[in-house]
This record gives sequence, structure tokens and C-alpha cells, in this order.
Amino acid sequence: MTKALDAFYRILEEPIFPWARVALVGLTFFVGLSFTAPMWHINMSAPQFPEGLVLYIYSYKLDGGNDGNDVQEINVLNHYIGMAPLDRSSLADLDWIPFLFAGMIILALRTAVIGKVGSMLDLLVLTTYAGAFGFGRLYYKLYSFGHNLDPKAPVTVEPFMPVMWGKKQIANFLTDAGPGLGTWYVAIFATGLTLLLLAHLVMGRRAYVKDAA
Repeated sequence: MTKALDAFYRILEEPIFPWARVALVGLTFFVGLSFTAPMWHINMSAPQFPEGLVLYIYSYKLDGGNDGNDVQEINVLNHYIGMAPLDRSSLADLDWIPFLFAGMIILALRTAVIGKVGSMLDLLVLTTYAGAFGFGRLYYKLYSFGHNLDPKAPVTVEPFMPVMWGKKQIANFLTDAGPGLGTWYVAIFATGLTLLLLAHLVMGRRAYVKDAA
């Protein structure tokens, strides 16, 4: 066990392979691309809305289908059941996401230039934390929207959990939600970073065993 830890700590202090530095720079482009696409989408369809209503959640804004008009239409429907309006101010606690992504890009570039293997591990931990925290906060916000309903609303419904991933029937609306392209871009970055780190750990472990022999 002690030898394994010694090998692990030694590998963390090793410089990153030159080819991995180039790959890491390339992976940062995917984080940048996440600003161009929605992180999450929510689709609503019903007989009175045959074309459906679409809500797009970007890392820095809230948008809708039909040139953004779907957001207003969804808020009108939410008003009847006493749900708070969906707008950027209602999701203000997610405003940190663009700054976090920018920080990830800067840290990744710094790691690619002067970082060691341990720096890649730190970057992966930060990326994992960002994904888990963002996912958890979105779940909490959707839960709050569906459970903090105005009792004086024109239409009374039981508190509910809006669908976050998958499909769910709510009244006469079929709701479909899931990650958008922006989330998949960040996932590509995280997956690539994980593979680079594993490559260093495996190859570094082999070098350690060879030196020890």
C-alpha cells in the first residue's frame, strides 16, 4: 500500500507529456463552445400547442423557441397554476457558471503550459465539482418552482416536481427535458481530461515499477 501511494505521489509531480499538453489545449475549445449552445432544454407539448413550447437554459441566459416568445407563453401558463415566472433573475444563483467555465479554460491552459500531472487532477476535481453542483442547483430550482405555488392562483394543482431529465405528463402537457449541446461539450472536456490523467497514471506506474526493479 505504501509503495502504491509513493508511486502515485511521484507520478503527480511528473511533468505532463508534450502530446498531452497539445491535447489539453484542444479540449479547452469544447468548454468555449459550451457558451454557444444551451446547457439544458425543456420541451412542452399539448393539444392546444401542437408545435410545442421550448425553453433553453444557457450558461448565461434563458431563451425560448419561436424567437424567444415561448418563454412568455410558458410564463403565462405558469401564472395560472401559481408558479413563479421563469426568467434569468429567477435563476440568478446560476450566474456563477460562466465565470467558472472561464476559470476552467484559464486553468486548463496554465496546466498545459507549466502544469504537472497533479495539476490535471486538480482540474478534473474542479470540473467534477462544477458539474455536480450545477446539476444539484438546477434540480433544487425546479423543485422550488413546482412546490412553491401561489395558493390564490386561478387554477389549483398539487405541488409537483418538474421533469429534469426524461419525459413526464403534467396535466395535459407532456414535458421532455434533458441536457443540451453545451452540457455535452463540457462532458467531452471532462472525459478527455480523465483519459489524459489515466494515461499518465498508467504509464507513470509502469515507469515506477521499471525503476524499482
